[in-house]
Amino acid sequence: MSTSMYERSIPVLIRNLNNLSVFLTKAASYASDNDIAGSVLTSSRLFPNMLPLTSQIQISCDTSKGAAARLSGIEAPSYEDTETSFEELQTRIINTVKFLESVPADKVNDCEEKEITLKAGPTKLKFTGKTYLQNFVFPNVYFHATTAFNILRHNGVEIGKLDFLGGL
Repeated sequence: MSTSMYERSIPVLIRNLNNLSVFLTKAASYASDNDIAGSVLTSSRLFPNMLPLTSQIQISCDTSKGAAARLSGIEAPSYEDTETSFEELQTRIINTVKFLESVPADKVNDCEEKEITLKAGPTKLKFTGKTYLQNFVFPNVYFHATTAFNILRHNGVEIGKLDFLGGL
């Protein structure tokens, strides 16, 4: 029996967002326990020309909801990129997960060959549903989740590989 496009996409994206939520929970506790302003961590970067933690979370959410919307044909909610606190980032994750959970499986299934076109600056990227998920969505989601993990770990937050993998 093959795995449906829904099973290959929506639960995987939800799991990643839930793992990011765990990172943020641990980061908030770490900041509180060590008398560090939360904004120190939420604005942290790995390198000056890289995006801060807030952007890593926002992009993970946007890529996830964009994938669900494009694959299903349902319009995604729009979020302003104004989060600065752990609580606001958690709310964004919660809202994104709620949207993903609202997407019916039958709207995503059988979209392997659906044409997906994205604008990336002046460039138009064209995919099938399957290549969009495998070659664009997952690499982007994992890149930003990994970067969020690394920002927090670099700043001393006690998170590890099992936090990244989530409940096994």
